[in-house]
Amino acid sequence: MTINSVALVTGSSRGIGFEVAKQLAGRGFRVIVTSRKESAAAAAKKIGHDAIAHALDTSDAKSIRELAEWITKEIGRLDVVVNNAAILIGEGERILDLSPETFETTMRTNALGPLLVTQSVAPLLRRSKSARVVNVSSGAGQISSMTSYAPAYSISKAALNAITVMLANALPSARVNCVDPGWVRTDMGGPHATRSVEEGAETIVWLATLPDDGPTGGFFHDRRRIAW
Repeated sequence: MTINSVALVTGSSRGIGFEVAKQLAGRGFRVIVTSRKESAAAAAKKIGHDAIAHALDTSDAKSIRELAEWITKEIGRLDVVVNNAAILIGEGERILDLSPETFETTMRTNALGPLLVTQSVAPLLRRSKSARVVNVSSGAGQISSMTSYAPAYSISKAALNAITVMLANALPSARVNCVDPGWVRTDMGGPHATRSVEEGAETIVWLATLPDDGPTGGFFHDRRRIAW
């Protein structure tokens, strides 16, 4: 990482994403803060350190393309992508009753969105000397321990893990990994979650700042590789 390194953190106006953006900014990155709402600008101002805001809806391919074009034109480089934006809907639905609308909406945001974001900025990542991609997954997407919980969400995170492996092979000069941040006290995790946002962000930031000989194509929790 150099003083001019640039990091994109999706869904970073609040929660884990905001904490990741704040920590990366504190490490010298120029951070691009994104959100579907106008709150991204306020979040970037709060983070400081030359953080900059841009609108992004990861369920919208046009929004993703516009962001990539803006980064290329206005900044000209990108070194780190943290695909954090995600939704949790239909949490109480059972797989046999899962509606196609819930499934499609969840997959578009949680799996297709990170893929399209990474595809769109791949030319910039290939030019970086320290490219890192971190896909924020979940223990719910761990097939080895998967249950009946939130089927659309769980399946989308399992798909994101598979996308991570393929991206790691497609970007051999980068370090591409996914992470289970644990059950974190956010709007999604709720007030009774066992972890703070600082704890949830810790391994994400670690993966975003890996050395050049760091791991790639892995799934991590608390800095330890875990089973798929």
